[in-house]
This record gives sequence, structure tokens and C-alpha cells, in this order.
Amino acid sequence: RLLSRTTRKVELTDAGRLYFERCQRIVAEAQIAHEELQKLVDTPSGPLRVNMPADFGTDFLAESFMEFSRRYPDVTFFLDLANPDHAQRVFQTCDISIEIGDLPDSTQIARLLGMLPAHLYASREYLEKHGEPRHPSDLTRHECIEFRAEGAGRVTRWPLNSGDQHIQFTPGNRFSVNGVAMARRLAMLGAGITVLVGGQTAEQKSGQLRRVLPDWQLGPVPVYAVTETRLLPAKTRIFIEFLMERLGGDGQAKDTAPFMK
Repeated sequence: RLLSRTTRKVELTDAGRLYFERCQRIVAEAQIAHEELQKLVDTPSGPLRVNMPADFGTDFLAESFMEFSRRYPDVTFFLDLANPDHAQRVFQTCDISIEIGDLPDSTQIARLLGMLPAHLYASREYLEKHGEPRHPSDLTRHECIEFRAEGAGRVTRWPLNSGDQHIQFTPGNRFSVNGVAMARRLAMLGAGITVLVGGQTAEQKSGQLRRVLPDWQLGPVPVYAVTETRLLPAKTRIFIEFLMERLGGDGQAKDTAPFMK
């Protein structure tokens, strides 16, 4: 019994007074918890675990991490750089997984961060020795460095586009790799023609690599931020929006599904 009632007044019993005092503390704790959660929603803070392909993270995202950390000093980063084969296996330890190209069917949520152009490159030494292809059909006579981008080891096809022309080419000769850095290094050493994502590369500017089939491009290649839920804390949501600004995507959340078959 919590209340003692008469015709003249209502007052607390001893049990009621104890219950009231305890409830006051509970309500106060709940208010504090609400304020702390609101702070998390409004201000990015705490650890942010990001999983990404090693080469893409190093080449394209290092500056973004630095700029974001200067803007939001209360966020700490745990970066897991993995090759594409390994990325899916370590996703569960991360807040965000940055993924490129095809996405597997799953219950996760993908947000498009941007679309990156991809082009073919080779060294001057290779082109002087083997000649320069004039059309994608000429690639069958060249050494092409195959890039494996999926856990099952399936070859990434080269979807070449030029205006209204679309050609699918499947590379495959002496070298098959699952890392962009190795593909780029092999191309610089004259091993063959490879694909590099993004704009003009440092190697092209320095003359170490030359653009092949300049009227054709691959892709563009989609870059996604993949999360397990649509409900995101401030640190995760604002970082995705930040990357979206850098890469020019729309950031619309959708269930993951294959981009290209």
C-alpha cells in the first residue's frame, strides 16, 4: 500500500515514501541517460571501426580520415585494411565496411558514396615492345593483369564503355592478383596492361605509366558504405555523409544487392 487516504487528505505510507524516493532517482538517471544519448546523436565521439580494401583505403581515404579527425577530434579510428577476399570475413567487427563494385545479397544496408572512373594503364616499356591497342578487341593479343576482387576468386571482368559502345572483356594471362598495389607495380615493371581506379594517377603524371585506350573507360565503379542497420550513431552517420561529399554519392540507404552481374 503506497497511499493513505482519508476524507481530508492523501499522504504517503512508509512504503510509498520509499518507493517515491527510489523512483525519483530512477527518473533522474533516465534523464541523464537521455541527455547523454542526445549528445551522442548531436556530436560525433568515440571509436569508429572502419573496414576497407587496403589499397583503396591507402590511395583514396587517408586524407579523408585526417580531415575528419581534425574536424571531429573526439572520434578515434580503428582501421582494418584488408584485401577484397578477406573484407567480408572481418565485417562483423566494424561499424562501417567500405566496399567497391559488386555487393553480395545480404541483410546489410548499403549507401552509395560515389562512382569512380577506372582506366587502363601500361608502362612505356611494355607499349614500345608490344604495341599499343587501338580497340578493346586488340586486348586479346596483349598481356593483361587479372584482378580478382571477390572472395570466391571470380575474375573481375572489364566492362569497357565509350559513348554508346559497351564491351565486356575478361582478362587473363600470366599474372592474376587480388591487390591493386601489386597490379600497379607489375604494370610499371612492364608485365602488361592493368586497371586503375580514379583520375590521373601519380604514376601517369611521372611518366611511369601511360593511359591505354584513352577513349574508353571501365565502370564507373561504385563505392559503398555498408552497415548492419539504418539507425546509426552520430559518429557513423556524419562520417558517411562526409565521405559522400568527398566522393560525390547520394548516400541513399538501400538493402545490399549485386551492382553488376
